[in-house]
Amino acid sequence: MNRIVVVPTRNAGGFAFILVVMWYVGMGQGNGSAYLLFFLLLGVLMVSVPKTFMNLAALKVVAESAKPAFAGQEVSLPLELVNFSKRTRCAVSVSLSGEEKASEFVSEIPGGKAARTVIRFPAGLRGEHEISTLRLSSVWPIGFFEASRNLTIRQHYLVYPRPAGDPGLPAPAGSKAPGAWNVQSEGDDFSGVRAYLPGESQRHIDWKAVARGHPLMSKQFSADTGGAFHFDFNAIALRDVEARLSQLTLWVIEADRTRRPYSLRLPSVEIAASTGEAHYHMCLRALACYR
Repeated sequence: MNRIVVVPTRNAGGFAFILVVMWYVGMGQGNGSAYLLFFLLLGVLMVSVPKTFMNLAALKVVAESAKPAFAGQEVSLPLELVNFSKRTRCAVSVSLSGEEKASEFVSEIPGGKAARTVIRFPAGLRGEHEISTLRLSSVWPIGFFEASRNLTIRQHYLVYPRPAGDPGLPAPAGSKAPGAWNVQSEGDDFSGVRAYLPGESQRHIDWKAVARGHPLMSKQFSADTGGAFHFDFNAIALRDVEARLSQLTLWVIEADRTRRPYSLRLPSVEIAASTGEAHYHMCLRALACYR
């Protein structure tokens, strides 16, 4: 449903009461000034209806791809509101249908131009989700009527499992170490920093940069020796499926931070050992979509 619907607000009810009082005073006491003010305000009220309606006309919303997020984080959906009319559109709110808190306010959209905004909302359960409808609304110009319009967008986004568990990585292939392999071992070379991800060990945070006012960044290390890490769903001694997926997610994050090759084995899919951003997101996507 893309049609524009206009309904009165609570302010309109209070204003209507004032009009009734003015009409009663003008009629009961023969007060010409009350009559004049009554018809003046009634005219303002009637004119505001088409103004509010037209404020949402000729608007189109273009949704861009939402970046994946971990469960418990925020999903950011970039939007572009395009105004195809020659008149400026004012005070437009865009929100997810059924999500009052997931809303952004755009103060002005010039005629023939576009305005950009970003809707942020909590990332819930892991998996692939769809945003099917956005809601545009406005009470411009005087707040007595609200115009609303539902727009279909069909935008998908991905929620990765929440990283949790033991940050110590399993011993890589070819290693004689019987236990977990420390994420930062002797001989590893510092190779830079990247944005800190939830679930990573705090001992890898660049605290000196934080003290200088920079956002949380995680140190990265690389090593030239040692085999690849193999992360196996069935090898984790946990009963809960979500706990296993959270542990695997944490290991993928830590392995990517060290820039060492790693593979992932799930009951339904197996991903060969590799490195890089594409491999990183491939593994996290497999964990997010696991059934």
